[in-house]
This record gives sequence, C-alpha cells and structure tokens, in this order.
Amino acid sequence: MNIIDRRLNPQGKSLANRQRFLRRAKEQVVKAVRDASSKRSIQDVESGDKISISTGGVREPSLHRANSGGLRDYVVPGNKEYVEGDTIPRPEQGGGRGSEGSPDGEGEDDFRFVLSREEFLDIFLEDLELPDLVKQKVKQSESFSLTRAGFTPSGSPANLNLVRTMRNSLSRRIALKRPKPAEMEELERLLKEAEERGDSEEMRELREALEHKHLRSKRIPFIDPIDVRYNRFESVPKPIAQAVMFCLMDVSGSMTEHMKDLAKRFFMLLYLFLKRRYRSVDIVFIRHTHEAKEVDEETFFYSTETGGTVVSTALEEMQRVVQERYPENEWNIYAAQASDGDNMSSDNARSAALLRDVILPLCQYFAYIEVAAEHNMGLSALGRETELWRTYKMVQRPDLPLAMRRVRSRREIFPVFRDLFARDKVAAP
Repeated sequence: MNIIDRRLNPQGKSLANRQRFLRRAKEQVVKAVRDASSKRSIQDVESGDKISISTGGVREPSLHRANSGGLRDYVVPGNKEYVEGDTIPRPEQGGGRGSEGSPDGEGEDDFRFVLSREEFLDIFLEDLELPDLVKQKVKQSESFSLTRAGFTPSGSPANLNLVRTMRNSLSRRIALKRPKPAEMEELERLLKEAEERGDSEEMRELREALEHKHLRSKRIPFIDPIDVRYNRFESVPKPIAQAVMFCLMDVSGSMTEHMKDLAKRFFMLLYLFLKRRYRSVDIVFIRHTHEAKEVDEETFFYSTETGGTVVSTALEEMQRVVQERYPENEWNIYAAQASDGDNMSSDNARSAALLRDVILPLCQYFAYIEVAAEHNMGLSALGRETELWRTYKMVQRPDLPLAMRRVRSRREIFPVFRDLFARDKVAAP
C-alpha cells in the first residue's frame, strides 16, 4: 500500500516537500538555527524564525548539455554573419563566469527560509540530552511496549504466522491421510497404461480409486481455518529512566535585576528543554537567600523575595527533598544552580563539604552557572574570582560530575546551555 501525504503546511505548501527539503539541507539548516538562537531572547524561543542558508545547499541536481563534445545544430534568428554549413567556433575552455558584483556593492542573496515553531525547537534541541541517564525503574506512565505472547487462532492478517499455520496444516493432513499429489499422479499414469492395454477390469478399479482420492482430497482441504495461527502480543509496562532536575537559584539582595534576568532566562530554557525532550522528568524549584525553600514554578520565576546569602541552605534543602521523595538507587538526579557567586565567608567551608560529600555523590550531573553584570566582563581575565566560584573550584575534580560556567550577557545563554547539555560534548571547567 502506498500512502501519499497531501497535507499542507500553514503556508499552503506541500508538507512532504517541506520535510524533504529539511532533510536534504539539514546540515546548513542546523548551523543557521544555532547562529540565530544566539541572538534571540527566551520569550522568542518558542516562535519560528527566518533563517538564511547558502543557495548552493538548495540546488537540486539536473541533467544538461555539456559545453564540449558532440554535434549540434543552431537556429540563430536575424543572423548576418553565418550561412548554412559554416562552423561556429566553440567557446574557450575553462571556468564559467562567476557571480558578478553589482554596481551598488550587493552580491547574490542567500536563500531565506521560514521555520515553524515546532521545526525550530526540534532542530535546536535535537542533540541535547541529560548525561548519564542510566537508572531505570517501572513507573506509572503512558510508556508501554508490545511483547510476543504466543499464538492465537484469530487476529489481524498482518500478524499471520505462516510457519505455524503451515505446520498445523501439515500435521492435520498427515493425521487424516489426505491423498498426496504424487499418489494421484501415479494412479493417473497406471490408468493411462491400462487404457492402452484395454484391460477394462483394471481400468474400473483404478478409476474408482482415483475418484475416491479426489473426493477425499476435497473433503480434507490443504489449509483449514483451524490451522491458522496469528502472532499474539501483550502490552507490558516499559522500563523508563526516571530523572529529577533540581533548579537552585540565588535571589538574595546581591543579585541585581540583570543577574536575576540572566538566571531566569537560563532556567526557562532548561525548563523548556526538559518538558519537550523527556516525559518522565520531575522538576524541583528551590529559591534561597539566607534560607531556602522549595517553591512552585510561578513563585520560582516571578517572586520578588530577597535577603542575605547562605548557599548551604539550598544544598541542604535539596538533600532533604531527595531523602523524602527521590531514592538515590531509583532516580537519576540532576541539579543546576545559578548564583552571582556571593556567599558568607563563614558558609564557604560548609557549602564545599555539602557539595563534595553529599550532593555530588547523589547527582548524575551538577551544573553551576555564575551570572554577573555586563560591565564586569574583564574580571576573570584579571584573575579575580567570587567566593562561591573559588569554593566550588576547590571541590571540582575530573571524576566528579561538576561543570562550572559564567554568563554575563543574554547572548551567552544559548551557547553556554548547549555547551553544558550537548550530546557529543563532555562538560569541563
């Protein structure tokens, strides 16, 4: 059966042709999406976008006449130089004319292509994943798989088991002694010989025997409905990887509006990524000042609460939630923390101990994002680091799942996020 998809996309064009174009120009489209995403805001991430790709990537192969070789006839209207039979010199060999520059300095335009919201997000998120997602457990969900469960005498023709059906048919024919084609052919041969000899008695006996076998062959069909068997399948729960992502955000007084905006944008992007790519991922939001508490999504992103800074309280709150709801041996545990790097000096030792001895042994991956003001772009070059950055850097080792990144402007959010969660990259300091 051939299925022709004639659905149209929102622009009224063929959906099948559009998908075929995306597959053919995939590499260039992906690169264009990456370039475009670094210039977009989080509010625009769920909308489509216009992207530009090289025209060379959209040309289709075609057959055309070669510039050299062969015999050709030309009809040149208004010709005053040649008469019939004259030979026209061939053009000089070599490369053709390239794209000429225009008088105003403009060149050949790139191909402009509009991606829908779904297409843009699918391409942007396709190579991102949670690292080390290995712990599996059967959980109440909509994920099921079909498993072979023997045979059944009724079912869909697509599930017909030919081997079992023919085996049953053969067993039944042997048990009921259905005449074989070879036996009937032998009787027909003997009958023909008897007819040639003119032996009427033998002819009568052979005809009776042959008729008896024909009747028996019709009464015992080659395949009977009782022989037919279909493959039987049962729907069983599919083991899926359970994961929980802890989002820890500093909302203390040292966090300026610019810093809070960067942190919220990063977590919005993380939230969008998790919801689109994974069905069985819980997200826990924890805000902290000098004290920490678990909050809902609305409070996490839009509350105006402020106060002092004690980072260890957020790590302790995360430890409490894990112990109460997310057993370590059943859940893949991840955490992402955003802070401006400020912390009470007396709390640094406790934060380091909690991270090294409690949090990192629980986590598959821990990402620390430090946000800063745009006018502090040169701090890292001068070697000046924040309290929390120095504390976490002392804990960081190659064998621990800790990644640290700095974000100082909105345009850095997309590249840093992709660097942390890209499938083909290993997060490094």
